[in-house]
Amino acid sequence: MSFAEFDISELDNDSTQEQVMDLEEQVMGIIINSGEARSCAYQALKFAKQGDFAQAEAKMEAARAAANQAHLVQTKLIEADMGEGKTPMTLIMVHAQDHLMTSMLAREMVKELIELHQLLAEKGN
Repeated sequence: MSFAEFDISELDNDSTQEQVMDLEEQVMGIIINSGEARSCAYQALKFAKQGDFAQAEAKMEAARAAANQAHLVQTKLIEADMGEGKTPMTLIMVHAQDHLMTSMLAREMVKELIELHQLLAEKGN
């Protein structure tokens, strides 16, 4: 059966259905935590623009923690697959990877922008 023909309703084995549902929950964990990381990073940038660097740092720490949770789930999925293609690749998995990568990029860029805001604030004093 090709990936395009994969349909969870065709699975006869209850344990296989449970595995697929568990996989979907794990993938949603990547999406949720990645979104939280990105959101916290942009909140940190907002605080930095206001000159509140302590709050910006706290939000960046929250972003890091959420990103770590997403990355942990990703790592577990990779380890479970062991590079053997055991895990069916679905659109939601690709979507989760997109979320993770964009949140990582957002955190990196926001970190740089916060540093610029700090430099400007120091020069303004």
